[in-house]
Amino acid sequence: MSFSPWRLTVAPMMDWTDRHCRQFHRLITRHTRLYTEMVTTGALIHGDQGRHLDFAEVEHPLALQLGGSEPADLAQCAKLAQQWGYDEVNLNCGCPSPRVQRGAFGACLMGEAQLVADCVKAMRDACDLPVTVKHRIGIDRQESYEFVRDFVATVAAAGCEVFIVHARNAWLDGLSPKDNREIPPLRYEIVHRLKAEFPQLTIAINGGIKDDAQIAQQLEAVDGVMVGRLAYHEPWAMANWDARFWGAAPGVQSREAVEEAWIAQLQTAWEAGQPWAPAMRHALGLWNGTPGARRWRQVWSDHRLKTQSPRAVQAQATAARLAGATPRD
Repeated sequence: MSFSPWRLTVAPMMDWTDRHCRQFHRLITRHTRLYTEMVTTGALIHGDQGRHLDFAEVEHPLALQLGGSEPADLAQCAKLAQQWGYDEVNLNCGCPSPRVQRGAFGACLMGEAQLVADCVKAMRDACDLPVTVKHRIGIDRQESYEFVRDFVATVAAAGCEVFIVHARNAWLDGLSPKDNREIPPLRYEIVHRLKAEFPQLTIAINGGIKDDAQIAQQLEAVDGVMVGRLAYHEPWAMANWDARFWGAAPGVQSREAVEEAWIAQLQTAWEAGQPWAPAMRHALGLWNGTPGARRWRQVWSDHRLKTQSPRAVQAQATAARLAGATPRD
């Protein structure tokens, strides 16, 4: 059976989905599409391109998410994405943070559909990668279906064929980015309606999806599901995704196996002079929901241990986890 490449994806999340996080996720799911953190066009054009763009081959399939609103700049960055070997370039039209608004991109771009269309066309002309858009269902208290329908129609006319839709409005005034992920109400029916009206487009849904049952339910109405916080905070939730949603053989069979593979990577990097803590922070949810998980996290989070080798800390963390899992009389 053939599945859409966007059937199941892990959301781009600032300060979270860096290359360490993505490599950890790849130990649990091989087929789910991963996204970088949002990278601004200015950071790529004027900054350290390698720091922002380098990735490991194991991270494929991998999309680069861009933040920007100048067609020429976005075209230059789309070309870089192809040169670096990404599988997709995605334009952020959903982030509501004040910093992003000051840069005149993110969610505020939904109010300028023709500009987004111009950006998409410039990016498509500059590269052969799929150019996709991630957006909200509306901005501020604008809750008409027609608003998001017209946005999608305008951008699709420029050649965009894949839309990843966060099923909440973005309230640009008065809410923090965190609150914007929780307070505006979820309206999945709007995304479902988009798919019904634009059957030729790939429509993926994002926002508030918490388990495999909800993923399966959404896939009955849309082409794909993008999961964010569930994948990050409860990474073992991804363990069944390859088999259940991709029809592939499952990857690693146990949390112990994931931990072993991850610590082996950290140990190798540590022996080459790289600190392990920035990478290990992405794995702290591995044992969530099991006895002893809290003690395991506490050991790995102890700043006093950061000078020790990953193998040495693993031994202490495992002992603490097993002690915490042992019933006491």
